[in-house]
Amino acid sequence: MPHIPMLPDLIAVFACCVAAIFFCLRINLPAIVGVLVTGIVVGPSGFGIVSDVHAVEGIAELGVILLMFTIGLELSLGELKALKKPVLLGGGLQVVLTIILFFELDSLYGSSTGSAVLSGFLVALSSTAIVIKLLQERSELSAPHGRIALAVLIFQDIIVAPMMLLVPYLASDSPDMGRSLLMLAVKSIGVLGVIWVLARYVVRRLLLAVLRTRSRELFLLSVLVLCLAIAMFTAWVGLSISLGAFLAGLIIAQTDYALATLEGVHPFRDVFTSLFFVSIGMLLDLNFMWENLPLVLGTAGIVLVLKSIVAGGASMALGYPLRVAVLVGLSLSQVGEFSFVLAKVGSDAGLLSQERYQLFLAVSILTMLAAPFCIQGSHVLSRMVSGIPGLGKWRERSLAQNGVISGLKDHLIIVGFGLGGRQLANTAKSAAIPYCVVEMNPDTVRMEREKGEPIRHGDAGLPEVLKHLGVEKAKVVAVVVADPVSARRVTQVAKSINPAVTMVVRTRFVAEVEPLMALGADHVVAEEFETSLEIFARVLRTYLVPHATIEQFASQVREEGYQVLRRGEPMHNPMAMLDKSFSGFEVSGLTVEAGALLDGKTLIESELRRKHGLTVVAVQRGGKIYANPDGSFRLKAGDVAYLFASQEDVAAHRGLFQVRRKAWAEASG
Repeated sequence: MPHIPMLPDLIAVFACCVAAIFFCLRINLPAIVGVLVTGIVVGPSGFGIVSDVHAVEGIAELGVILLMFTIGLELSLGELKALKKPVLLGGGLQVVLTIILFFELDSLYGSSTGSAVLSGFLVALSSTAIVIKLLQERSELSAPHGRIALAVLIFQDIIVAPMMLLVPYLASDSPDMGRSLLMLAVKSIGVLGVIWVLARYVVRRLLLAVLRTRSRELFLLSVLVLCLAIAMFTAWVGLSISLGAFLAGLIIAQTDYALATLEGVHPFRDVFTSLFFVSIGMLLDLNFMWENLPLVLGTAGIVLVLKSIVAGGASMALGYPLRVAVLVGLSLSQVGEFSFVLAKVGSDAGLLSQERYQLFLAVSILTMLAAPFCIQGSHVLSRMVSGIPGLGKWRERSLAQNGVISGLKDHLIIVGFGLGGRQLANTAKSAAIPYCVVEMNPDTVRMEREKGEPIRHGDAGLPEVLKHLGVEKAKVVAVVVADPVSARRVTQVAKSINPAVTMVVRTRFVAEVEPLMALGADHVVAEEFETSLEIFARVLRTYLVPHATIEQFASQVREEGYQVLRRGEPMHNPMAMLDKSFSGFEVSGLTVEAGALLDGKTLIESELRRKHGLTVVAVQRGGKIYANPDGSFRLKAGDVAYLFASQEDVAAHRGLFQVRRKAWAEASG
């Protein structure tokens, strides 16, 4: 049997990955942490299980190509347009300020200009995989801080391609640096021109022709060939192979086949990307880490703190309050997975010495390990920072400039102005109920104030904000925000100021109901719960369960919760009894022929129901339907009578509708 040299190494790598990822998921750590740890364990400085490290690295390069390809696929122009300001301003500020800050710090230690710029590049990027996964698990991706973090990550995913283009030129000491950059710009424009032609005239038609064959294998192979061919083309003209993969993904993303492509490529991407991160972990020298542990820990701490401050500052520049800024800063404080790709390119270009490369690997892995704990503890820290007295005065000045709503009594305070908040405001306006709105998105506040909405900008989780909205005299506070932590905070603060106020809180999941009720919420509407009620109501209507029965059961479920559904109590359904009684009955259509016994007779004269057991439920005459005709309705030749009866009765009396002169007498006799 022929021996495959790499097979034992691959088996060892994947087996360790399975064990490490399983363990990480059990303790709520991202899978990427387990993959990095796997590389450390199986690498030369660990147990040395993998013998051919370079062979694994070679396969792992395909993971980078597929990773960049899927990033291009997942970039939606519509999403970019919706998040235009946070992406360009927030993301741009975070990346540029981080690069400048760490460039200056690295320059103080005598690093060359190119090396210092690379340090800024490496630290500026955050982990899309870790941040998105953790925020999704905590249901915070649609919260204000989640949306800002997503916008910044989108900008980082876009900017990584130009960074990879610039890294080789940062290592150049040639006096013709300007000329080199000019050539780079010319090549980039040329490549983009070729890509545009392909996207507009070739790729869409090619993929359509492939899809018409209905062969999944052919489609997947065509996509992979397209990705690798464009990647090779960009490498051939002297640009990054990863940039080519990114552009290939961007081309397909503008067609109708992006989703099908993503579904086919994802499994391959995950496998090969895992190998890439394993190869990164294998490069870490544990001896270097232990010998320089104070330096590694200190540098990791500096990265976490400074990145948090810069990302938080970018959020405040967008007009968001301090609490949101703290949440965003801690969410984006780690070093990202694309930094490993940049570091590899920088190391190959000679911008990173082996010692600096090892320091980067150790610091990056530590910040990734710290990311889940930073995000979990971000809400506690944000409340602590928001409660600092000096910042409280600053908030009051900000609110004074924003304008205080006065003269309201027994009014409604709406927290959040998304779809639910808008609908509630429109309803309150129609019912002449006095109301005011508080929203954290400054752009939403500006646009709605121009329309005349009584809306203010601020964080309703802060006592000063609620007091400026007159919560002491309010009758109802309706919390319609997507962030469950914010909903709990607003409920607690509002009840502490005015225990008599009625709190109506919307939440996504049933699990949030009890914590909110414990904090003082009077009514909690769980989207998950109400959605399930609507689904079962529509299902029951399909089975003809009476409307009153459905409403009664829905009310019982709302009062007692899911315990009613879990008990499985039988529901009285009269239609179930009718189903048994009318088993074998169906609606059949018979045409009245000219000269038939029924031609010209009324339904009473025909005695179809009384003597023959046939109920006429409708009659079609020409293009018109006569539903539930009465006894005086006269049948004519060409009419189609729809009968509700058993199959046997319809077959036995078919002759009444046909030209058979003796049929009526036979049927009557």
